[in-house]
Amino acid sequence: MTQAIDVVVRQRRQITLPAELYERLGLEVGDRLELRVDGDTLIARAKRTVALNALKEIRRAFAESGMTEEDLLEAGRTARKQLVREKYGQNH
Repeated sequence: MTQAIDVVVRQRRQITLPAELYERLGLEVGDRLELRVDGDTLIARAKRTVALNALKEIRRAFAESGMTEEDLLEAGRTARKQLVREKYGQNH
Protein backbone atom coordinates (compact mmCIF):
# COMPACT_ATOMS: atom_id res chain seq x y z
CA MET A 1 0.00 0.00 0.00
CA THR A 2 1.35 3.43 -0.94
CA GLN A 3 1.13 6.07 1.75
CA ALA A 4 2.15 9.70 1.34
CA ILE A 5 4.10 11.16 4.25
CA ASP A 6 4.97 14.85 4.34
CA VAL A 7 8.42 15.94 5.52
CA VAL A 8 10.08 19.35 5.53
CA VAL A 9 13.42 20.07 3.87
CA ARG A 10 15.46 22.01 6.41
CA GLN A 11 17.95 24.81 5.76
CA ARG A 12 20.90 22.43 5.40
CA ARG A 13 18.98 20.22 2.88
CA GLN A 14 18.11 17.75 5.64
CA ILE A 15 14.87 15.91 6.28
CA THR A 16 13.68 14.06 9.35
CA LEU A 17 11.94 10.74 8.82
CA PRO A 18 8.83 10.34 10.95
CA ALA A 19 9.17 7.60 13.60
CA GLU A 20 6.40 5.58 11.94
CA LEU A 21 8.32 5.42 8.67
CA TYR A 22 11.64 4.79 10.42
CA GLU A 23 10.16 1.82 12.27
CA ARG A 24 8.22 0.51 9.26
CA LEU A 25 11.45 0.35 7.25
CA GLY A 26 13.31 -1.28 10.14
CA LEU A 27 15.95 1.45 10.14
CA GLU A 28 18.53 1.90 12.86
CA VAL A 29 20.88 4.77 13.64
CA GLY A 30 23.77 4.67 11.19
CA ASP A 31 21.88 2.78 8.47
CA ARG A 32 22.38 3.99 4.93
CA LEU A 33 19.66 4.74 2.41
CA GLU A 34 19.85 4.38 -1.35
CA LEU A 35 18.14 7.33 -3.06
CA ARG A 36 16.98 7.16 -6.67
CA VAL A 37 15.20 9.71 -8.81
CA ASP A 38 12.59 8.52 -11.29
CA GLY A 39 11.30 11.56 -13.15
CA ASP A 40 10.15 13.84 -10.36
CA THR A 41 9.83 11.01 -7.83
CA LEU A 42 12.38 10.35 -5.09
CA ILE A 43 12.68 6.70 -4.08
CA ALA A 44 14.49 5.83 -0.84
CA ARG A 45 15.37 2.26 0.14
CA ALA A 46 17.41 0.95 3.03
CA LYS A 47 20.76 -0.29 1.70
CA ARG A 48 20.24 -3.41 3.80
CA THR A 49 17.09 -4.10 1.74
CA VAL A 50 19.03 -3.57 -1.49
CA ALA A 51 21.70 -6.04 -0.35
CA LEU A 52 19.13 -8.64 0.74
CA ASN A 53 17.32 -8.37 -2.60
CA ALA A 54 20.63 -8.88 -4.41
CA LEU A 55 21.33 -11.94 -2.28
CA LYS A 56 17.89 -13.38 -3.13
CA GLU A 57 18.64 -12.85 -6.83
CA ILE A 58 22.01 -14.60 -6.48
CA ARG A 59 20.35 -17.54 -4.69
CA ARG A 60 17.72 -17.76 -7.44
CA ALA A 61 20.42 -17.77 -10.14
CA PHE A 62 22.28 -20.55 -8.29
CA ALA A 63 19.15 -22.63 -7.98
CA GLU A 64 18.48 -22.27 -11.70
CA SER A 65 22.08 -23.04 -12.70
CA GLY A 66 22.37 -26.22 -10.69
CA MET A 67 25.77 -25.05 -9.45
CA THR A 68 26.58 -26.00 -5.87
CA GLU A 69 28.34 -23.90 -3.25
CA GLU A 70 31.36 -26.23 -3.53
CA ASP A 71 31.41 -25.69 -7.32
CA LEU A 72 31.50 -21.94 -6.72
CA LEU A 73 34.27 -22.20 -4.12
CA GLU A 74 36.37 -24.39 -6.43
CA ALA A 75 35.86 -21.98 -9.34
CA GLY A 76 36.99 -19.16 -7.04
CA ARG A 77 40.11 -21.07 -5.98
CA THR A 78 40.98 -21.82 -9.60
CA ALA A 79 40.47 -18.19 -10.66
CA ARG A 80 42.56 -16.95 -7.72
CA LYS A 81 45.42 -19.34 -8.58
CA GLN A 82 45.32 -18.18 -12.18
CA LEU A 83 45.44 -14.52 -11.16
CA VAL A 84 48.41 -15.16 -8.86
CA ARG A 85 50.25 -17.00 -11.68
CA GLU A 86 49.55 -14.16 -14.11
CA LYS A 87 50.65 -11.47 -11.67
CA TYR A 88 53.59 -13.14 -9.91
CA GLY A 89 54.62 -16.03 -12.18
CA GLN A 90 54.76 -19.78 -11.57
CA ASN A 91 56.92 -19.67 -8.39
CA HIS A 92 54.31 -18.06 -6.11
